[in-house]
Amino acid sequence: MAKRVGEMSGGKFNIRVFAGGEIVPGLQVMDSVANATVELGHTAPYYYVGKDPTWAFGTAVPFGLNFRQYNAWWIFGGGEQVFNEFTQGLGVVSLLAGNTGAQMGGWFRKEIKSTADLAGVKMRIGGWGGTVFAKLGIVPTQIAGGEIYQALERGTIDAAEWVGPYDDEKLGFHKVAKFYYYPGWWEGGPALHTQVNKKAWDSLPKEYQAMLTAASYEANAWMMAKYDAGNAAALKRLIAAGVQLRGYPREVMDAAFKAANALYAETAAKNAAFKKVHDSYMAFRNDSASWLRVTENTFDDFVAAAIRR
Repeated sequence: MAKRVGEMSGGKFNIRVFAGGEIVPGLQVMDSVANATVELGHTAPYYYVGKDPTWAFGTAVPFGLNFRQYNAWWIFGGGEQVFNEFTQGLGVVSLLAGNTGAQMGGWFRKEIKSTADLAGVKMRIGGWGGTVFAKLGIVPTQIAGGEIYQALERGTIDAAEWVGPYDDEKLGFHKVAKFYYYPGWWEGGPALHTQVNKKAWDSLPKEYQAMLTAASYEANAWMMAKYDAGNAAALKRLIAAGVQLRGYPREVMDAAFKAANALYAETAAKNAAFKKVHDSYMAFRNDSASWLRVTENTFDDFVAAAIRR
């Protein structure tokens, strides 16, 4: 198997794969695995929505599943089967291997009080989140992680999303943008995957396949625990440094939700693979959300309110 290393610079979840001394850039992982340049990679599948929007369901879509819901859909809700039916047709076996949990909604140089305030705002955001935001007036811009700080400082962009407090604090965005918004509705539980070349996977003994799957699941649990442990402390430090924490206005959330659903319907009408995964994913989201609303959400909301009395 190819050796792999991960690094965060240059983009979210940017993973570079080493094979025979050669480096495969982060955004070429899937292609390199599919064509057997390397046999194993670790990446965020939504990087490849330009090839097929169905890849988005491997990571996150606007108003989609959170971390726990994604795990449940993947393991018990048919997610692994329906997504792998798509990826294996392209020569890639997908194994769930990481998640940051719900991300933040980005840093803004000015306060957002309504959808009208979004008009003309240049925001560093890509993927489906950028597509939906564009329908609300945002001007989406793609900028590498290492360039965001300077772009905000110089006013080249007005806003930027990255990950969450644990990662954002390291890049110092709070020094050049005052308002920190939540939630990152386009990434409610962004997953990462171990990708294996299909022929290489089929050649492995069953026990080796089981070992790789188990290792990927361990990475999935470890990564979420790491972010849960780090985000709370980082958010406290950011607020102490003067950051203004803001929730997106309900008007903005409602408009984004409506725009996202329109985008899904439009895409599903012309892409059968997308529709198949979408229908499985969203049906699970709807049932799961109804259940969590009864007990988990009410419990969390009560505890959060009670400890602040």
